[in-house]
Amino acid sequence: MTLRVQILGAAAGGGLPQWNCGCENCNLARAGEIPAQTQSSIAVSANGSDWAILNTSPDIREQMARTPCLHPTGLRDLPLRAVMLTNGDIDHVAGLLTLREQQPFTLFATSEILSVVADNPIFNALNTDVVPRRAIAMDTPFDLVPGLMATLFAVPGKVPLYLEGAEVETEMMGEQTVGVALDDGINRAYYIPGCARLTPGLRDRLTGAAMVLFDGTLWRDDEMVTAGLSQKTGKRMGHISMSGPDGSIAGFADMDVRQKVFVHMNNTNPVLRPSAPERAEAEAAGWLIAADGMELTL
Repeated sequence: MTLRVQILGAAAGGGLPQWNCGCENCNLARAGEIPAQTQSSIAVSANGSDWAILNTSPDIREQMARTPCLHPTGLRDLPLRAVMLTNGDIDHVAGLLTLREQQPFTLFATSEILSVVADNPIFNALNTDVVPRRAIAMDTPFDLVPGLMATLFAVPGKVPLYLEGAEVETEMMGEQTVGVALDDGINRAYYIPGCARLTPGLRDRLTGAAMVLFDGTLWRDDEMVTAGLSQKTGKRMGHISMSGPDGSIAGFADMDVRQKVFVHMNNTNPVLRPSAPERAEAEAAGWLIAADGMELTL
């Protein structure tokens, strides 16, 4: 068995370019001067024949069309066996509506995330007789696809934007934001596209991993504020920053992780520009910046 990870979408919600954004990165992407990126999603397999998609972005149709390992092998035969959700954010669940064509697969998530899907009747278009929904208990291994075990675990985060109330807790620990451990019997990898803080417990869990795909939303906590695009910091959005003493680059610096990959980059993040000094700094620290179409193997 060989664990294969296909980056379907490397950007955060909105993608690159974001439809209504005139920031430097978006304008460069529109001009074709830096690569455009679709919204956050990956596909994983242990045997190359049976695949699971982790988070279904609004761009899932385009992503699957350009990924040969996910193409139909017959009239209605598809290598997609499962979809798993790490939270209820729009950029992670909206693609379920594209997968409503009576194609069988299993939808895995925590009970809390599945309740978010169940509470919105539009997702009834995804026929539960064809696509069963399976609630997964935290810290309990299960068969995701043949040859690949998965385990969901809590990471600091918050509820989706559309469920926020007057008071927002941005470092909640529970079923609303989870990471995924993937084990093919030889290698252990982790997928954590959203995380507010690198806690001691999370550091202990990730130590010794063959690969960690980690939240790379912002370079700086005040990135969007400084750019004049938002009044929200990264912390307010429930995302740790890459840089700074409390950032993920510093947090992972002394950890035993074989391969570190940033995913889920916001359209403002300078690391999306191949020539940016911030990207060079991240790469010098041992990080790979994910891009659409990239395949990683263990």
